[in-house]
Amino acid sequence: MISRDLVVEELSASYGAIRALNSVSFSVPEATITAVLGANGAGKTTLLRTITGLVHPSGGSASFGGVKLTGRPPEDVVRCGVAHVPEGRGVIQELTVEENLRLGGLYRRDRADLKVAVDEVYEMFPPLKERSRRSVFTLSGGERQMLAIGRALVARPKVLLLDEPSLGLAPRVTTRIMALLRDLVASDRLTVLLVEQNARSALSIADRAVVLGLGRVVMEGAAAEVAADEGLRHHYLGY
Repeated sequence: MISRDLVVEELSASYGAIRALNSVSFSVPEATITAVLGANGAGKTTLLRTITGLVHPSGGSASFGGVKLTGRPPEDVVRCGVAHVPEGRGVIQELTVEENLRLGGLYRRDRADLKVAVDEVYEMFPPLKERSRRSVFTLSGGERQMLAIGRALVARPKVLLLDEPSLGLAPRVTTRIMALLRDLVASDRLTVLLVEQNARSALSIADRAVVLGLGRVVMEGAAAEVAADEGLRHHYLGY
């Protein structure tokens, strides 16, 4: 049976002379949530960008289901079943909510299912349905985050990479989004790699955690084990 895990092996990436990732290795088991934690500058965002083809690796690889992702253009990574929600949400403000959602199906071959996928997002996020014909300019920060996640889900990914989904959001909105991720993993067997500055929130829903420090893996293990390590929390997680 072919593994459906996301596997990162000895992945390295640099920005000029700065080594942002240094031989990072870990795996994300199918239908689980793995939180990537660490201080600012630890390499968390670079990790996601390298997996999805936005940053060219200087060494190592990332693969999903036995298919190598690194070295492919971002649109090919999407076709492999991997969707990326970047930090800052990345929605197109000049377009309507529905137009943004339909962009999520840009590389899909099954066009007939596109409307079904959009309707499922509306069911998941009722505020988006109410504002479907409005410009993104009119949305709150929380609604824009819902839209960014919804657009990624329209692509019917097997793996969802999320970069700081709680950034700038009210606690109640963050709680709702974290609960949604847990539900998606349980119901759709989605695999999630979650970069999150709010370590408490991420660890509360994650199955596993990877802690980065200056581009290296400091610790990898069960989320509960990471949460229980007081020294690790103090030095790397900020609580």
